[in-house]
Amino acid sequence: MLKVKLCGLTKPEDIEAVNIIKPDYIGFVFAKSPRQINRDRAARLKNMLNPDIKTVGVFVNAEKEEIISLCKDEIIDIIQLHGDEDAAYIETLRQRTKRPIWKAVRVTDAESIRRSEQLPVDLLLLDSFSPTAYGGSGKVANWPAIREANPQKPFFLAGGLTAENLFEAVEAV
Repeated sequence: MLKVKLCGLTKPEDIEAVNIIKPDYIGFVFAKSPRQINRDRAARLKNMLNPDIKTVGVFVNAEKEEIISLCKDEIIDIIQLHGDEDAAYIETLRQRTKRPIWKAVRVTDAESIRRSEQLPVDLLLLDSFSPTAYGGSGKVANWPAIREANPQKPFFLAGGLTAENLFEAVEAV
């Protein structure tokens, strides 16, 4: 089943737009990024959001307590990890939040996906690899490697998706 997530929302106009188009998920980026958002702004935007749209908090090597607090205060519904978080880190979040946990994979080859499938997460987000960034590069992910890996865990495809290449991306993976 195809689902849609729009990420990097930062202002009320963004929320007005998604309330009209109604994606399944929207992302608040708490990691260092041009689209980084703070807790207070995320809470205000969440209050404006159609309740049928789930909020995803995007983190890179964040303090676990920050993530747990955002979940407890119902600012985010889902945790998306983009950094070097390992199985122990993920298990701590799982025990303390009971929220779905997604893990971004910077796909280099099929084996990078296979290794990630061993992590105790609910879903993978298969993204492009960049040696200088954890995500958000706008580059297309390695579609042949994704196809070769044939992930058994549910996944989102990310990385350089546009209206022009979306159909090709879905067909490719």
